[in-house]
Amino acid sequence: MCSEMMSNRTKALFYDIDGTLLSEKTGRVPDTAKEALAEARKRGHLVFINTGRVYFYLEQIRSQVEADGYLCGCGTCIIVDGKVLYRNRIPHERCMQIKRDVDECGMDGALESTEGIYYHRSISRIPAVEALKETVRRTGGEGAYAWEDEESDFDKMYIGSDAQSRTRELFGRLKDMDIIDRGRGFYECVPRGHSKATAIDLVLKHYGISLDDAYVFGDSSNDLSMFQFARNCVLMGKHSPVLEPYATFETKTVEEDGIAYAMKELGII
Repeated sequence: MCSEMMSNRTKALFYDIDGTLLSEKTGRVPDTAKEALAEARKRGHLVFINTGRVYFYLEQIRSQVEADGYLCGCGTCIIVDGKVLYRNRIPHERCMQIKRDVDECGMDGALESTEGIYYHRSISRIPAVEALKETVRRTGGEGAYAWEDEESDFDKMYIGSDAQSRTRELFGRLKDMDIIDRGRGFYECVPRGHSKATAIDLVLKHYGISLDDAYVFGDSSNDLSMFQFARNCVLMGKHSPVLEPYATFETKTVEEDGIAYAMKELGII
């Protein structure tokens, strides 16, 4: 689609972070992507970050790009124009039960809330969970390592497993959550009824923007809901095959300036 075919109506642009805006090789957003998003906003379009990360864990991306809003935690918290448009927190008693269930089934990981990310104080039996802790320390701050505390309520969780974990048993106890397989023994667990797609729907209704004027950009399995929901779906050059049936445009990788390339080819900028 060339720029002449693009209407002048305001577009709502929704971007995943890791592997889409942010290079997983460099830990940076390419300058070309920053410039493309800035140009889109200059033209009157709206830019949103749509991520599985909770708001607490967005400092890295917020320091590199400007956006009109943040759709966080797979739709559990939506902040637009500096105000909270929507927030869902798992009830306290349910949080406590989920933590017990995770421990009993031999899994471990992160409890994620808008205010912080909580881990067990002790060293995890699962090496990949320890690696996850270090990643958060390096890119998102210390968090609050207080899985055991009564105050550690959360919005969603990201948990890992190993050969000793009773994964199927745990998921049987989580009937009120949707489970996203992130590969390598990790799972994203989100309260049922929340997703990147529900977040987009709320934002479009808030601004009165048609689904025809919404564009989503993603690469991984937790982008599936927004690819199934949207009509304009931009797939990064390196991506999960699960997204391919829903893609309307395949671009280059992050490192090959895939965001800027797609936005120019689609006539957004």
